[in-house]
Amino acid sequence: MDINFTLLRQISILSAFFGAIAGILTLIPYVGTVSFIFLICFIAPIVIWILVKYNCLSLSSIKDGIITGAISGVVSYLAFSAIFIPVSVILVKFFGLASNYGVGLMLNNAGFFILTVVSVFMSVVSATVNAFTGFITFYVIELVNSIEKK
Repeated sequence: MDINFTLLRQISILSAFFGAIAGILTLIPYVGTVSFIFLICFIAPIVIWILVKYNCLSLSSIKDGIITGAISGVVSYLAFSAIFIPVSVILVKFFGLASNYGVGLMLNNAGFFILTVVSVFMSVVSATVNAFTGFITFYVIELVNSIEKK
């Protein structure tokens, strides 16, 4: 895989789209937990699957799946934070509503710097987990391709 700007842009746009959707869905109280787990764990396999399906990405080594997963993890979480944090702060400060008690407590008492540090830290965690799921996705795609060749 040769990472050019077109492929990087496609990975980033898809990841940001799914991150923004997760940011909106996480505001719903009971759907939010599932949406957040989906964001942290399963963005990379969906992005890789879409790009492979439309022949935009050819996974030739394990490194390709890991790099794609890490990029999609960081971008999706930052897009999630760009949607979720401002809307949650508005809901907590003005209406007293929070989708999760702990998140509402943190958003009510934390400053901008703390929220930024937590967002960057969580984007690194998302990158690590999505790199691993990208790694697993590479093996699943290779397994499916080897079964189809037989």
